[in-house]
Amino acid sequence: MGKLIGYARVSTRQQDADCQVSDLLVAGVRRDDLYVDHGVSGAHASRPQFDKAVAALQEGDTLVITTLDRLGRSTQNMLAFAEALRSRGSGLRVLNLGGGDVDTHTPMGSMVFTVMAALAQMELEIKRERITDSVAKRRAAGKDLGGRRPVFTDSQIRNALRLVEAGEPVTQVVCDLGMSRATFYRRVRELSTPAG
Repeated sequence: MGKLIGYARVSTRQQDADCQVSDLLVAGVRRDDLYVDHGVSGAHASRPQFDKAVAALQEGDTLVITTLDRLGRSTQNMLAFAEALRSRGSGLRVLNLGGGDVDTHTPMGSMVFTVMAALAQMELEIKRERITDSVAKRRAAGKDLGGRRPVFTDSQIRNALRLVEAGEPVTQVVCDLGMSRATFYRRVRELSTPAG
């Protein structure tokens, strides 16, 4: 019986992999055989800790992940990866795939993995479609799409302040600028405070 090599991944630095790590340890992965990528998207081809985990696999070893999406985004890539492991004499075990634990060392596990990989890609494509539709609808309705807020220059703040001092309602001035009242008042305070 070979070793269990564990891999966990979180897409942003703000997320933590504690739950994944805990599940992998409970599944029998030793802490020394655990690899974790922080702030790395599954869409990236290069994932440093993933590459190390794969390099650590030897014949008879099994790569253990918690969910299929930790492996990647494309069915084709996931299936090619599983086949590459199989040809090296290594296996893949997904702890939560379709409600159960799936190991590609077995014919049934291999078949379930193939079906679930296809379903995972379909789910991702449906999600992309929904997001695209939502953005198109928000854009057509003239609604805010989010993203980085505009940076306001000192000149814009001074001009806005002149409008307010001339009798324009603050609410209307900040609405026209696309900023909040709190931001406006904070920037006015910053302008009136001497640097030092």
